[in-house]
This record gives sequence, structure tokens and C-alpha cells, in this order.
Amino acid sequence: MSTESVPPESTENAGPATPDAAEEPGTPDDTATAQPGPAPADSASTSDDDTPPAHDTQGVSEGEGEATLAADADPAAETEEETEAGTEAETGTEAGTEAGKADDAAEAAAQLSEAQAELAAQKLERERIERRRAEKAEPIASGTKLSGKAADLLAAVRAVEGGAKPPATVFAEPAPAPRRPAPEPARRPQPVSPVPAAVAAPAPAAEAVEGVRRVLAEGGAPETLAPQTAAALGEGAEELLREDPWQLLRVPAVRPEQADGFARALLGPQCAPDDERRGRALTVWLLEQAALAGHTALELPTLTAALGRQAVPDAEAAVQSALAEGEALVFQDALDSVDAARSGQSEGPAENGANGTTDGDESGEDGEESRPVRVLVGLERYALAEESLADALARVVNSLAKEASAPWESVTAGASGSTAELLRAVAGHGLVLHTGGDASRAEPAALLSAARTLGLRAVAACHTPDGRQRFAALLGEGAAEGAVVTVPGLLAGTEGPGRDADGAFALDLLVLLDAPQLDVESAAMLVESLPDGARLVLSGDPAVLWSAGPGRVFADLLAARACPQVASRTPDPGPIGELVSGVGIGELNQVDAPGKEIVIVPVREAGEAVHRTVQLVADSVPRAFGITPEETVAITPGHGGAAGTRALNAALKERLNPGPGRFGGFDPGDRIAYSPAPGRTVPGRVVTADAEGLHLSCADGPVVVPRERVEQAVRHGWALTAHQAVGSRWPAAVVVLPGDAGQALSRPWVYTAFGRGERHLSVVHGVEQALPKAVAEVPAKPRTTRLPVLLRTQVPAAE
Repeated sequence: MSTESVPPESTENAGPATPDAAEEPGTPDDTATAQPGPAPADSASTSDDDTPPAHDTQGVSEGEGEATLAADADPAAETEEETEAGTEAETGTEAGTEAGKADDAAEAAAQLSEAQAELAAQKLERERIERRRAEKAEPIASGTKLSGKAADLLAAVRAVEGGAKPPATVFAEPAPAPRRPAPEPARRPQPVSPVPAAVAAPAPAAEAVEGVRRVLAEGGAPETLAPQTAAALGEGAEELLREDPWQLLRVPAVRPEQADGFARALLGPQCAPDDERRGRALTVWLLEQAALAGHTALELPTLTAALGRQAVPDAEAAVQSALAEGEALVFQDALDSVDAARSGQSEGPAENGANGTTDGDESGEDGEESRPVRVLVGLERYALAEESLADALARVVNSLAKEASAPWESVTAGASGSTAELLRAVAGHGLVLHTGGDASRAEPAALLSAARTLGLRAVAACHTPDGRQRFAALLGEGAAEGAVVTVPGLLAGTEGPGRDADGAFALDLLVLLDAPQLDVESAAMLVESLPDGARLVLSGDPAVLWSAGPGRVFADLLAARACPQVASRTPDPGPIGELVSGVGIGELNQVDAPGKEIVIVPVREAGEAVHRTVQLVADSVPRAFGITPEETVAITPGHGGAAGTRALNAALKERLNPGPGRFGGFDPGDRIAYSPAPGRTVPGRVVTADAEGLHLSCADGPVVVPRERVEQAVRHGWALTAHQAVGSRWPAAVVVLPGDAGQALSRPWVYTAFGRGERHLSVVHGVEQALPKAVAEVPAKPRTTRLPVLLRTQVPAAE
């Protein structure tokens, strides 16, 4: 990194940067780079996760799902995990079987917004996943007591907590799924059936909202929560809220202390900390907060400890109540030595040894009992998604025909280096992982072109419109239309090849870029949609921030070693590439930047950081590099605080597009970041506003955001968090590291943020030694997931 600093009043050294980093606070310094890591909940500038707000700093312990709920009264405490998009109802209509209904369905689908189409497709796919899971296991009906296997699991929970050994049958590991023969997949020449039309769920009835409003008023809660509460609780919301006031916790941004106050006002003397309803609701709430922090489940001791911090007298009883009512699920995973070390468990001595003698059965049971186990509790939606993903990945690995590699010999012969390795791996395997920086994307591009020359139906999917545009440029002008799509568009059916008669994608090869951004639910929907015999390549940079949603799919697959892995040897070019590469291995190195590609701008306090950022974006970078303010992005650790996205966007708007903000704080010409779904950000610009809502011009076309969703779904977009910026790049990036962001910095955050600029990176540096310390010592925050254990039982480790 260049050691040259910009004088306080000089702006000549500013330059463009590209947003590719995760949104965790960090401060650049001339000799070190920041490390990625989770921001503390009480920091003024905190984690930039664009997921719904996390609640209560004492809900889940550090490293096991800790997250905080942004308080309405304290904007400085708001994190980037604040909800970027309001809750949208997901509804879908079944496809008609009569030919006469096809035109009507297509016409209705054309009227849907992109967000509605995506939500509808997700709902349909979830229903399909649940139907497939139902064929394998008998579901537990909500409201009934557990029996059979589930009852054994509950007994095991008590046994593990009490220090006793659980029954061996509970933790018996299922036999690995046999590798099934790989028949040549049948191809259907008939036209692809249209995706069933979907309609957005209607808003709650006025009578229902009014009824909820009355209950909220009786309990002293803000009546403005009535529409959200009615939508969250559904039919009978008023009665449900009267019977169980703690159901208010299902409404985003409601904290436990607020729900307790509401319950006291409604129930009076009957309200008590040991109320079964309270313990059950807090259990579900804590699991939801853990999901916001990236966990798909929580270890039982972590969950019970968090319940204890919420003044639940009998945490175990609260968990069992949630399990009995079907609001959560319990799992026991038998661990190997590596998993046991990772989860902090120790293996007990095998009572009869690994090698059984004459009493083989008894020895086997004793050995099974002595294996370390991990008891997890999670929400059903993530449990289903993770198990469905493991099943689907096993199918992809096992269903490729052996003779399918023969046609690839002609294209692998002329390739070299990492590209040749990737082509050979894809030729002989159904699932392949590819790792590397931004420059390595040329290798998946060569793979896609080669597959198309072989006549295969090959598609590449990126997570952002900018990523799609940049990858399409690598294919050249001759690239076929529809060869590169976005993940949301592919799932919604608005982009890509469509689906065949069985509902599977009509393709032979799917190359998924930016794989670290794939959460467990999106991954399950994508992989479940692949036809038998199709190939899947997951490509991405493992050093960037993980997905905004729960899970760490790409990292789990890399750790499981269940398929070939190809590491690119193509380095990112220039001083910025050299700097970011060092950060990725925990080193913040000095880098020669003769063209002022990297500039450090020291500041003393947040106000100065805001001033210098505006100066860089509006004056210095355009003058020195010819990069306009619209081609420059500012990246900061969080939305709140004196130098968060709100403060920076307000200052940049005043300078670049001043106006009264007559449309909910927006004016025509404002640069915005639109979030159609939690964790997803689409850049755009305000066009106008009318009775329908706020009209935006985005990368994929015009968008109208209803006025009731504008506050939740639209932000100004001159300054972003790292999680908002990941997956996209700009000619210039200005990374802002105010003094209060030091504790929120991590290596992945710094890596992501510094990598967003293509030609220039300016670092507004106010954290002193916190930056090199974060790069060297603060890795990504752990996430608790079940995918590695699930894969081990179905997919043998690759040699």
C-alpha cells in the first residue's frame, strides 16, 4: 500500500475504487490492511449485513449467533443488518392444466414486478422441497407431543445435558447413500412450460388491522405496528395476540423487553417470567436472531444460556415446549475428531475400542455411544433447506454419466494452466469448486464458451446486474443472449433457459459466480432445480464476506472436500490487486502505487471523515482520474453513526443533487440502493414519484416501489456498506474508516471493501492500528451449520 498521505486540503491523490468487500468496518493504513469480522452490536458503526435487524446483544453468545436489534431511538446503534426490504407475503397460484389458461397465466406473470416474481418462485420451490422431504420422514404435526424418533431425540437432549450417555440408536449414523447408476439424462425437445403465474399476497383486511390496533393500544404498544403485526400473525391475529402477547416478537424490530411490557399491560398479575408462552416465543426469537447472524441452527447449550440471559427460569423446559409445539426442531449430529475440535467437544475413550472382538454388536453400540455428539436446535425452514441442499448435491455428484466426459477431450487439449484444470475437472465430475479473485473469472468464462461449443446448454449466474455485465464482457460480443443471468432472475424465471416439464432448469451446465454470497435457502432452490446429469460449478473468492442470509455454503463445501477443487493461479493485477491479495492472507503490506492507484487520507474525527469523503468523490477523483462521481462508491462499515451511510449520503446528496426530498426524502436524480428482498441490493436512480409510489430506474429496467415500502426498501446509494457492495465493482472506491469503527473491522470486511475499486482506492483512515490488527488477527466470525455433517453421510470425500 502506498505510504503517501493526502494533505488535509489536497485532493489530487484521490481515485476510483471498486466495491467487492464485505461490510465490516475497517481502517486502512499505509502498511496494513483490515481483516474481516463481525461488528460488535454496540458499536456506532457496525456490521453491514443487509438483513433484517438483529435483536438484543445478550440473546446469543459471541460466535454462536449473537446479533442486536436496532433500537428505534438510537440510530447510531443501527447495523447494516437492518432490514433493507420489508416483509413481503409470498403467494403463488397453481399452474392451470388446461391449454386455454396458458395465455392468461402468461399475461398475469408479465404484470408482476421482479420482486414479486422472485418471491413467488421461491415459495413454489420451497413447497417442492418440502414435498420431497415429506417422502423421507414423517412430519411432526404442530401442537402435538413428540413420539417415536423425535421423542428419542428429546430424551437424548436431557441425557447429554445431564452428563449421561444417550441411547446409541439415537445417534446412529445413517448408512451412506449408495452411489446410484448414472443413466444418461433424457432430454425433452418439447417447448418449456411457462412458469405458473403468481400474485402478491393481499394486504391484511382493514378489519383485521383495526382489531390488532385495538389490542396494541390496550397493551401500550405503538399502533403504527398494526399492519406489520396483522401481516406477520396472519388470520386471527387479534385473538392470537390476546392469548399470547409474546407473539409480538414475530414482528421485525420488536425486542424482548418491549414484548414483556406489552404482555404485562395485557395480562396484569398473570404475567410472569416463567410463563410457558414467553419461553417458547423467546426460543423462536433467539433462533431467528441467530439466522440473521448467519447460523442455520444453535448448539443446545448456547441456546439455553441465551434464554437464561433473558430471565427464563427453566431454559430447558422452554426449548422442549418449542419442540413439542413444532416451532423448532432438534438434531443430534455425530462428530468426527475435526468437527469435535471445532465445536469444543472432546472425544471420550471408546469403551470397547474401534475393533470389535467376539461381542461385535455390543462393542459397536458402546463405540457409538462414546462418539462425540452435538445437539442442535433450529427453525424448520433452515433445517429443510440444509437437508434438501445436501440431498440435491449428492444427486448432482452421483448422477453424471461416466461416458459424459468423452466429448470434452477436444476442448481440454488446447487449454493450459488453471483453465485446463477446470475443464478437466468439469469433464469428469458433476460438482466442481473453483476459487480465485476477480481476474480468475476469465477461467469460468472459458469453460462456459467451451461448453457451448460442444452444444451443451450452459448458463452462468451472477448475484448482481453489475457482475452479470462484467462476466458477459469476458465472453465477447459473440456471446449468446441469455448465457449470463442473475441468480434472482434465474430463480424467478425472468432470465435464463426456463424449466422443463418436470420443473427442472433446461440446462446441462450451471456456472455460479460469487458463490460465497449463496445462502442455504437460495442454494437449495438452485441445486434442487438442476436436472439429473447436469453439471454444477461454484466459483468465487473465499476471502470475501459471506452471504447475508444464513449458512456458509461455499465454505462448507470447501471444507467437506466432497468434490474436485480448482484454485486459480491468475493474480489480480495492479497495486490494488497486490494489496488485496496480501489482506487475504492476513498481511497489510506496503504497495508501490506510482499512478496514485492507492491513497491514504488520514482523519482525526468523524466530521472530518465525512468532509474528506465528499471532497474525494465530488472533486479530487474526477479531477485526478477523470472518474465521475457516479462512477465512484463510498464504502463504510455501517448505516448508523456519525460517518455511516446515512450521514455520508446526506452530505453527498447536498453536494451532488441538492433538493427538498419531497418524495419521502428523495428527489429526481438521486442515486439509490433498492433492496427488493433482504440481503439483495440493486443500484439505481430516482425518476419521479406519484400515487403509485417511487419510480426508479435500475439496471434491469424501471421499478415502482409502493409508497408504504419506500422507507424500508430504498436508501440513498452514493455510500454503501460492504455487504451492499459485494458482487459489484466501480472504477473508484472511497473506503471510510471512522475512529469508532475499529472494533467492527475484520479481515473479510477489509478484503471486500478494498477490492471494490478497479482503478483507484482512497482510504479515509481514522482507526490507526486497528486496521492492521484486524487484518492480521480478526478472521470471519464462525457460523453454526449442519451441511458438512449432512454431506459426509451422502457424499464420500474426494481423493
